[in-house]
Amino acid sequence: MMKDGIPRSVALIVLLLFFLFQFSRSFYLPGVAPEDFLKGDPLRVKVNKLTSIKTQLPYSYYSLPFCKPKKIVDSAENLGEVLRGDRIENSAYELKMREPQLCNVLCQLIPDAKQANELKEKIADEYRVNMREILDNLPLVVPLQRSDQDPTLVYQLGYHVGLKGQYSGVKRRSISSTITLLSLLNTIAIKMVTRQELWDLSVKHQYKGKWSDGTRLTTCDPHSKQMVTSSNSPLEVEENKEIIFTYDVDFQESDVKWASRWDAYLLMSDDQIHWFSIVNSLMIVLFLSGMVAMIMLQTLYRDISKYNELETREEAHEET
Repeated sequence: MMKDGIPRSVALIVLLLFFLFQFSRSFYLPGVAPEDFLKGDPLRVKVNKLTSIKTQLPYSYYSLPFCKPKKIVDSAENLGEVLRGDRIENSAYELKMREPQLCNVLCQLIPDAKQANELKEKIADEYRVNMREILDNLPLVVPLQRSDQDPTLVYQLGYHVGLKGQYSGVKRRSISSTITLLSLLNTIAIKMVTRQELWDLSVKHQYKGKWSDGTRLTTCDPHSKQMVTSSNSPLEVEENKEIIFTYDVDFQESDVKWASRWDAYLLMSDDQIHWFSIVNSLMIVLFLSGMVAMIMLQTLYRDISKYNELETREEAHEET
C-alpha cells in the first residue's frame, strides 16, 4: 500500500532505524537521567535534616545556628523523601562547575548561651549534617578508611556537626567550621558528576583588625592554595566565642562511569544496629497481628454460636 507516495514498509523501516539510533547514543535509568555541566554552570547545594545514629530524633538544619541564605526556601519533595521525614532547604553555599575555591567565607557567628548549648548537645549526640548537590541528585559523603590494615575506603553519609574529645586533659566540644567539597567528574565530551565527597575540619580562623565582609583570613593563603592550620587547635564551642564558617571547592577527574556512580554509596560505614527502630517495628507488627487474631477469633466464635443455636432449634423442633 502507498501513503503519500511512500511505501508503508519503507516508513516502518525508517522509523525503526530512528529509534535504534536514539538508543545507541544515549541510555536511561528509571527516574534518573545524566546531567551535563559546562564550566561556570552553577551547582546548587541544598541541606537536609540533621540525623544521628545514637538517637531517632531528626532536626531541621536551621534549628542550629548555621549560616543562612537571604531567603530560606523549602524544596518540593517526592513521596520517598516525605516518608523518610526529609527537610530539604536551600543553603548559602555558592559553587560553579570547574571553578575551585579556597577558604570562601560563609559567615561569622557569635553564639549566645542557648545556641552554644544546642551545638554542644548535638555534638555530644553525634548528629550529622546531610547535604546534597541537587542538580545531579547526589548526596555528599565523607570517605573513611576501614582500618590501618585495610586501606579500603568506605563512605559515611553526612559530616558531623562537631567532635567531642579531650584536649589538655579537659573534655571539649569542637565544631566543624570548615568543609571541603570535592566533585569527581567523568569526562567524555562533557562533564558528568559521578561522586560528591566532603571533608570537615575544625579550624580556628584568624584575621587582623576588626571583622568585616571583606576581611582576609590569615589562616588561609589563596595565592599558594593551601590552608595554614599547623598552629591551629580545634575550634571549641563556647558562649560568645567567634565562629567563622568557610568552605573549599575542588574538582578532580575520575574514571568512574556514570552508570556505576552509585556503587560507592553502597559502602557505608554505619553498621550500628538501630535496636529502637527494630523493637518498635516488631511491637507494631505484634500489636496489629493480635488485633487481627482477636477479630478473627470473635468472628469464628460468633459463627460457631450461631451454628450451635441452629442445631439446638432443629433438635427441639424434632422433639415437639
